[in-house]
Amino acid sequence: MNHPVPPAPASDGPQIVDVLLPVALDRAYSYAVPEGMALAAGDVVRVPLGKRESVGVVWAVRGEAMGRTMGEEAHGRLRHVIGRIDVPPYGERLRAFLDWIAWYTLAPRGLAMKLALRVPDGGEDHARMLEPPRIGVRLAGAPPRRMTPARARVLATIRDGHTFIRRDLAHEAGVSTSVIDGLVDEGALEAVPLPPLPVVLPPDPDFARAALSDAQHSVAQALCDTVREGAFSVTLLEGVTGSGKTEVYFEAVAEALRLGRQALIMMPEIALTSQFLTRFESRFGVRPAEWHSGVTGRKRARIHAGAADGTVRVVAGARSALFMPFRDLALIVVDEEHEAAYKQDDGVTYHARDMAVVRGRFEAAAAVLASATPSIESKVNADRGRYRHLVLPERFGGRMLPEISAIDLRRHPAERGRWISPPLVAAVNETLEAGEQALLFLNRRGYAPLTLCRHCGHRFQCPQCSAWLVEHRFRRALVCHHCGHTERRPDVCPACGEADTLAACGPGVERLAEEVAEVFPGKRAIVLSSDSPGGAERIRAELQEVAEGAVDIVIGTQLVAKGHNFPGLTLVGVIDADVGLANGDPRASERTFQLMQQVTGRAGRGERPGRALIQTMQPDHPVLRAILSGDGKRFYAEEIAVREEAGLPPFGRLAGIVVSGPDRAEAENHARALARAAQPPAGVAVLGPAEAPLAMIRGRHRFRLLVRAGRAFDLQAWLRDWLARAPKHAARLRVAVDVDPYSFM
Repeated sequence: MNHPVPPAPASDGPQIVDVLLPVALDRAYSYAVPEGMALAAGDVVRVPLGKRESVGVVWAVRGEAMGRTMGEEAHGRLRHVIGRIDVPPYGERLRAFLDWIAWYTLAPRGLAMKLALRVPDGGEDHARMLEPPRIGVRLAGAPPRRMTPARARVLATIRDGHTFIRRDLAHEAGVSTSVIDGLVDEGALEAVPLPPLPVVLPPDPDFARAALSDAQHSVAQALCDTVREGAFSVTLLEGVTGSGKTEVYFEAVAEALRLGRQALIMMPEIALTSQFLTRFESRFGVRPAEWHSGVTGRKRARIHAGAADGTVRVVAGARSALFMPFRDLALIVVDEEHEAAYKQDDGVTYHARDMAVVRGRFEAAAAVLASATPSIESKVNADRGRYRHLVLPERFGGRMLPEISAIDLRRHPAERGRWISPPLVAAVNETLEAGEQALLFLNRRGYAPLTLCRHCGHRFQCPQCSAWLVEHRFRRALVCHHCGHTERRPDVCPACGEADTLAACGPGVERLAEEVAEVFPGKRAIVLSSDSPGGAERIRAELQEVAEGAVDIVIGTQLVAKGHNFPGLTLVGVIDADVGLANGDPRASERTFQLMQQVTGRAGRGERPGRALIQTMQPDHPVLRAILSGDGKRFYAEEIAVREEAGLPPFGRLAGIVVSGPDRAEAENHARALARAAQPPAGVAVLGPAEAPLAMIRGRHRFRLLVRAGRAFDLQAWLRDWLARAPKHAARLRVAVDVDPYSFM
């Protein structure tokens, strides 16, 4: 696909461009533009970098003024741009957005730019990734000198003047393609280029309008109004599970389409959301363009180009879709906006929900944050008038929310060696006898979180991380969930040599599946976990089986809590509600509340009412009291008050700094040197350094510092000044900065 090159600024002197490269540098390099080549800001180019070539983006063009200032001599000293790559240029708004991300996150500008770069290193291979040219054939002139029955059928088929794809014409006429080639050679037919097929068909905003309730219609109209305004706005769309938030924001998407503009729908697990894609197709007649790690090669390049030229109208994507070069973006929807999966912790650290709001500001687009359990940050912004707030308080169709009760494991413990308590076993049996489905939720992957030797006490630990190896019995492997290290589960203890002494401690979903097979024999059970073999496609198929009622008991991790709709599922059993509460994470209560609300909300979404049973050792915990009472407003009020009193986000600022290296003492010494150089002003506290809870990951020892400051404090400027004053560190050490951290591990 060709993309017109905007004319370069007029220049009496040689053209010089500043090119930003996808490396960990904050500055752009200047290059001379060869005679006869015209470049504009945003163009993607190939340039020399040391002894190799690299892809970069023209961030600024310095023409006439630079020519007069530096002259021909300076121009001659610069290395020359090798060539322009035929891909969509970075628009001015996208470049400004990437510069803002670099400023906010303290990431080098080159790495921020790399978030949006979709060209293979070397660039020249990109054209091959686009759709190959389509060639058709049509009547060209006189009949062939030699007529055969096969040729006659071809000419009769194509007589109406239509242009056919070669193989389609051969199939229609009942001949081989060699007959078509012969007619082209003789001049009876001619080959003509055809436009490429669209990577996705345009959605029809009026294909099948949903029958909305009065409450949904009112909220949908308000969202459509924000899109029609054509200005930046942020709306928190809060609705209980099953209230039909998706159908409501689909109407805002439809409004953007009617205006001839584009929409982006962000989802935390887009690779798994087959139900969402089906619902979109039912509403708009076609599926949206998908953008996630599972879309590769040629299709990915065509979607990227289609977003830039406006032919791709709606993209449903993971957080990386935020950096696509949309031509005319009117709407950004962040579905399940509370999800931690939107936080990027490697490389450039950012939260996609917050960056979606910023992208909306740069694009003058409407941003919609949708959730049944909004983040504290979004809730406070809505309560204080920074965001618009729209609420769907009831389930669609008059369906009731599930009845939720606790099973106190102190009074009703599970049998020894088992994890499902007698009251929950009875509830599952009742559900199955009624022909309904049950979900058993446990947010632990694998078979057991720890394996130890009963004879000598040896525990299996990752050699590269300070973490226990998780047993995956289906794979007969011990796996580190932090670095991916895998080793075969031995038959004897490697420390003492004793056989048959290795014991699995604690349950994972695989162990729960083993128990389900024993307690509920003959029932169809399925394990849904993000690390199940077969990847995203298999999980999509299994989720569809659950939705179609082909499964009796679902055993799942947090994967099953992400917006899925299972009409036949009427019982949710939470195996261990306490697992997320016993740590020092300041967001532990919020996350547990959100997870419990979301997973119990899977029950009763069809025609039959639902219920949820939560196994816990502390039913009086404030989070569980809020879940059991259904008083979400009280939980938010109490949690917000705690955050405000402590000066924690969104009422204060946090930044985490992790110093890591292969040598523990060296990493600790540099972390202490950083702390000594801090010189924090009044109102700013630097805590640490302290060894991180995960003290080693991938062979690197880790020490954390935490900065706390007031909401109005210019944290980025102070951090830059601090790091500039800090002593230099050896190349083998890394200093990673995380503004607004979500993980404290």
